[in-house]
Amino acid sequence: MYRKTKTVQRINMGYEATRESILVVADRLFSRFGFHKTSMDEIARIARKAKGSLYYHFASKEDLFREVVSKEFDALKEALLAVVNDQSLTPGEKFKKYLLNRMEILANAKNYHETLQADFYEHFAFLDELRSDLTLWEKEQFSRIINEGIDKGEILAGINLEVAMDIFLLVLRSIEIPFFIQNKYEQYNPHFGQLIDILLKGVAK
Repeated sequence: MYRKTKTVQRINMGYEATRESILVVADRLFSRFGFHKTSMDEIARIARKAKGSLYYHFASKEDLFREVVSKEFDALKEALLAVVNDQSLTPGEKFKKYLLNRMEILANAKNYHETLQADFYEHFAFLDELRSDLTLWEKEQFSRIINEGIDKGEILAGINLEVAMDIFLLVLRSIEIPFFIQNKYEQYNPHFGQLIDILLKGVAK
């Protein structure tokens, strides 16, 4: 029984290692050449895997791309959650650091940038699911920060949480295309702090 368990563990480890190596190569190629110009043949060649191995782990190129973008979102969530949980920061400082870090991380999420293009977004339904999940997650984090701010007297107690969170997310989403698709991120980067201060004044006590 012990020997059988060890064998299963080795198989599982090999499966995960192969899957991860494919994702790493796919991420690099999608980031450099884009979804449409990257082929499964090229991913298999660079990853040194049989093409059949790719389809064993991922049903299609779209499925593989979905996983790559999901990993970008997971990295974003991990970094932002660390900010939300940082007890050395005041609620106001958390908001500012959260928003600044969010901008910086997404500025380097090249595969996510491609999903912002209208001609891409219209053809891939999985993006709705990924974005909806991220939106719900971010609302939860904003709610935590706002409630902490209310408890500490930094944020107005009568604020409508749902409206406040929708406004924050609306502003964030509206600037993604000019920043990441129209290459204005570096131009406006020095002014992010001022923009965030303006947003925070709307809820500060």
